[in-house]
Amino acid sequence: MQLIRTILIIILVYYVFKILSRLFAPYLMKYASKKMSEKFEQQYKAQQQYKRNGSQYKEGETVIDKKPKSANSNSSNKVGEYIEFEEIE
Repeated sequence: MQLIRTILIIILVYYVFKILSRLFAPYLMKYASKKMSEKFEQQYKAQQQYKRNGSQYKEGETVIDKKPKSANSNSSNKVGEYIEFEEIE
């Protein structure tokens, strides 16, 4: 009796989920597509703004926005021991 009751509950939950998903799926899809559209629009506007403001560089020019570390900091950070070797011909 307990097994039949459990199977009926599982079937009932399955059909309720199936019916609810058919009712709410269009709204969820519309919401998700609206959010994606807003995100793409925001990225497009940011790209267009960057193109307008970033005209100081020529197209194809490589720009590095990172400041190199000073030479003094590299000498204090010794990674390992230097080993001399001879090349064998």
